[in-house]
Amino acid sequence: MGNVNLLAVFAGAIVFFALGALWYGPLFGKAWKRAIGFNGRDLPGPSVRHPAWVVMTLAFAFELLIALTLGHQFAMTGPSPRAMMMIAVGYGAMLMVPALGIHYLFQMRPGKLFAIDAGYFIIGMALMGAVFVSLS
Repeated sequence: MGNVNLLAVFAGAIVFFALGALWYGPLFGKAWKRAIGFNGRDLPGPSVRHPAWVVMTLAFAFELLIALTLGHQFAMTGPSPRAMMMIAVGYGAMLMVPALGIHYLFQMRPGKLFAIDAGYFIIGMALMGAVFVSLS
């Protein structure tokens, strides 16, 4: 697996998670809730309810997995700082966002929701890349 910078992996996941708190809170929380049809009490349609701690724990675990994948990519290729940023943003813009877009198309989700979530992934990956650059 190469010499993965585990400090950068954990720090990158923490930064991505913290961005989510801001992104889906004060920055775009109201617009996001409207886009998913949240009325303040119940989610639209049939939904499986998970305790907040389960959602947050799994979200962080997924972000940790993303950071580990990015860290492995960097450990195996030894890119320059500029290339690290290009790879990180590229993962967000060219892999994560198109996958999200396909998913949202088939679910017939609103374009505004896609824009909010896509922006989160691109900015989150840019921040994660910056963490790797700063800790390399």
